[in-house]
Formats: sequence, structure tokens, C-alpha cells
Amino acid sequence: MPEGPEIRRAADKVAKVVAGQFIEVVGFGQPALQQHEESLTGQTVTRIETRGKAMLTHFDHGYTIYSHNQLYGVWRTRKRGQLPNTKRSLRLALHTATHSALLYSASDISVWETAALGQHPFLSRLGPDILADDLHWGTLAERLQSKTFARRGLSTVYLDQSFVAGIGNYLRSEILFAAGIHPDHKANMLSAAACERLARSTLLIGQRSYQTGGYTVAPELLTALEHARQPYESVRFMVFNRADLPCRLCGDTIIRQARSSRRIYWCPSCQPQKK
Repeated sequence: MPEGPEIRRAADKVAKVVAGQFIEVVGFGQPALQQHEESLTGQTVTRIETRGKAMLTHFDHGYTIYSHNQLYGVWRTRKRGQLPNTKRSLRLALHTATHSALLYSASDISVWETAALGQHPFLSRLGPDILADDLHWGTLAERLQSKTFARRGLSTVYLDQSFVAGIGNYLRSEILFAAGIHPDHKANMLSAAACERLARSTLLIGQRSYQTGGYTVAPELLTALEHARQPYESVRFMVFNRADLPCRLCGDTIIRQARSSRRIYWCPSCQPQKK
């Protein structure tokens, strides 16, 4: 499933072709949503917003299209009339005079009055967005030590969208590794310094993934790996999807297990279980 950085990058691409633009045609692939086509057609998109893994397309007449890619959804942008060659099902199409923004395969799409988005069952439960410009590490440290999250395993907390929106499976592993914290630790076990390190790593890794298109390795290491001409998937991460391979920092063997029914990876030396 795409995580917050991937959705934000998709939103950036969509915004380039539709934000501030008059939408000549709106089309929905789901029959239940086609009743909204007429009211949205002929309006202007004011902005594209992301909240965690959800994308919000805001229109100037006070309505918003909510979309969540879930596991298989994907956005494509093209010049008007040049549809991608794909067998995917087209779920949403926004056509300007010159370009099209196209959402394929997603099933979680709805139309809301913008003022009522606070009542949306998913959005109403979200914590702060991992990529929010005004999110400070101190806020995350306070949330980690709050009654809601302090006594829960960090491997669980870091998949809970009410803690921070936009973190998924690979970010969970990569953030905990960057902070040097074992996934089974709880926030109330951490020193103030460790809690700050984890909060800062959360923001750092989230932003790094967004800025690089999915890489979470440190920039200097990425440069070395790319010079070695390693393929994309083999150089993206420090620990995620690297079970039984040597840690890039210490050489110990990366472990894969399951937490919250999802795979998680860590280095037993860089993230010791015993404090």
C-alpha cells in the first residue's frame, strides 16, 4: 500500500495539471458516484491536499472528492486524450482543456461538502500528517508519552494512523532503525533523549522518502550504492525487505518477524532489545 510520501508525490503530480484549473469533464467509474458528475463538472479545483494516505481534491463551490488508493490504486496524469495503455479500471477522471488526472483501481472514493470533512469516518480519526509543515518533533515526543500511546509497543503505535497519519509498513521499520530502537520497546521505556531521537527520526525519514521518491537510506550511502549500479529495490532501505542480509551499518544479520500481522525488520545490534 502506498504510504504518506508516495501519496504526497502523487498529489504533487495531480496538482500540476488540475490545481487552479477549470474542470471541463468529471467522470466516475463507480455508478453510485456518477450522480456527482454534473455538479462537479464546470468547477475549478482550488487545491490538492493529502492527509496521511488519503487525497482530497477541493473544488471552488465547496465540495471535495475524497480518495484513498488502498492497496492497488494509482494516479496517472496525461495530456488530454492520451489515456495510458492499461487493463486497470478507471475510477475517477478529471479533464481540463489540456490535461487529465486519472485514478485507476481505487475503490474508496466519495464526494463530501468540504465543510463536513471533519465527519469523515477515516479523516476524523487521523493524527497529525507526517509531512505537515508545522509538525515539530516536540509534538511527536509528547504524543509518544501520552496516555494513549506510551504503554503500547512501538511496532503497533507506528502503524496507528491516529498517532501519525501516513506511516505504513516500510516507514515503521526504517524510522525505528534510524532511531536505534527495538520495535518491541514502549515509549514509556525510553529515556528523554531516546524519545527525542525517535521523534526526530520520524520526521527525517518521512521527509527523506518524500523528497527522494521512496529512498530512506542516508544520502551519502545512496550515492555509494548507486555508483555500484545496484537496482532500485535493493538500495532503497536500510532494513525493510532485507531479511538475512547484513546491516548496512554494523554487518549483523537483519531479522524479519511479524508485528500487528505485518512484517517488520530490524538489526539486533543497532536496535538491541535489552536497554
